[in-house]
Amino acid sequence: MAYQMIIQYSVDFHCHTNAFKDSRITPEMVFRADHRCGLDRLMITDHNTIAGALEAYASDPELVIVGEEIMTTRGEILAFYVSREIPSGLSPQETINCLRDQGAFISVSHSFETWRSGSWNMEHLVEIISQVDSVEVFTARCMVPHGNLRASQFAQKYDIAGTAGSDAHAAFEIGTARLELPTFASPEELRAVIKNGKVGDRRSLLWVHLFSRYASLRKKVV
Repeated sequence: MAYQMIIQYSVDFHCHTNAFKDSRITPEMVFRADHRCGLDRLMITDHNTIAGALEAYASDPELVIVGEEIMTTRGEILAFYVSREIPSGLSPQETINCLRDQGAFISVSHSFETWRSGSWNMEHLVEIISQVDSVEVFTARCMVPHGNLRASQFAQKYDIAGTAGSDAHAAFEIGTARLELPTFASPEELRAVIKNGKVGDRRSLLWVHLFSRYASLRKKVV
């Protein structure tokens, strides 16, 4: 009997570039890091901009998927296959509507890390959960492991898919968390396979947060 080999992708669903103030990762650093850690796809999700993602995508459209991490009035939304930049400061519903209009895959980033400005109140998250495609269940930069655990439990309770990402702000962080899942080539295909994903979970050490702080301060004085 012949067996069909199932090809898997290794994907980091959360990465930043120097297009935003708290990262110094250039597109060139992205590509070098990819060769080092063996990713098949990388979602570049800068805060409230797709400029860095578009620059990286132009250099390697096979590797990079254009995304955005969007600050709403309630918490941050993480989106992939973004073609039009979404501004910050909209309501969650307005943000979701804008993303749906362009067919983007919609997720929620580090929803239970209460120390972050983009974390979600449970009541507000439940209000939108039926309108998103996934939640981030493992963030390598999560300072308190309980945040990842709560996100995973929430995803199970509401029967929604989970993603994993490094939330990299420095190049060496890229790929520290990833999702292994069947191949996909569009947001529709990603929706079809996302629940088959398996999390590769390696949490970053706490001192990596100093890199984003340094990047932010450095850009203020340069």
